Amino acid sequence: VLPAWSALGPRRQINTRRQSPLLRLVVASGLVCLSLLAGCSTFYEVPIETQLTPKLDISKFQRVLIAGFVSGGSEDVDANLETARLLRSQLRRNSGLEIIDADVMPLLEIADDQSSQERRDAPTVPDGFAAVQDGGADAPAETPVGEDDGMTEEELETYETIFANVGFWRDLGEEYQNPLILTGTVYFSPHQRSGMTTREREVYDSFGRRRTIPERTYRDRRGFVLSPKFIFIDGETGATVYTERHREEILYDASQNTPALSSYFELMDRLIPSVLSAFSTQTLDGTRTLLR
Repeated sequence: VLPAWSALGPRRQINTRRQSPLLRLVVASGLVCLSLLAGCSTFYEVPIETQLTPKLDISKFQRVLIAGFVSGGSEDVDANLETARLLRSQLRRNSGLEIIDADVMPLLEIADDQSSQERRDAPTVPDGFAAVQDGGADAPAETPVGEDDGMTEEELETYETIFANVGFWRDLGEEYQNPLILTGTVYFSPHQRSGMTTREREVYDSFGRRRTIPERTYRDRRGFVLSPKFIFIDGETGATVYTERHREEILYDASQNTPALSSYFELMDRLIPSVLSAFSTQTLDGTRTLLR
């Protein structure tokens, strides 16, 4: 009598022999299909173009007026003048609209004059009430607008009431044949930050092989912050039709002395594409791979 394992062993071998030809047939068929597919098929790329929805409908405008900007922050850069010049130059090269040549308006002073006029036109004190007298020993000295290098971003926002003055912008639009008016605020100021940062450090092992390792160090960094708000106004109605706000900053080592104007242009270079996209329809180009 054979052991149980010897009786089962041959049967398993017989089953394996019966399945092996079938398995080999399936594998061979798959290889044939793959070879035929590789030999008879071709891959080719098809270019596609996707059109993005424009931010602003400018079909009714033929001209653009860069009026100027309410600017504040650092006195090292005239943000009003530099921003207006830069946008005019970029729009002439990248827009089909006519760019109006006009003097850049000192909007900060104009906004301050309008605010002063509103205060003068405020209701008078009723009879029987004492009016608060201006001046005196504790009255702060008045600083000419635009000459305070310490103007904060929040203080600059108080001058944004000029953009709600529909009559002012409508009159300006009539003067230049109802163009699209680009204006807004620009805050450019020194900025500093201290803290732990990660940087790559090169090290060499005993065999002279170089590699980099992350290293945490405490660093003092100084730079600038740029926070513009671009406002598009319909010169025919004086109403705001589109607004977008940005904020960018750049930091350097405390020992590095970088001119303010150079940092300003570097920061504006990041924002220009977004501003230009409001004047033209953007498209995304790409490719798709097809099998035939």
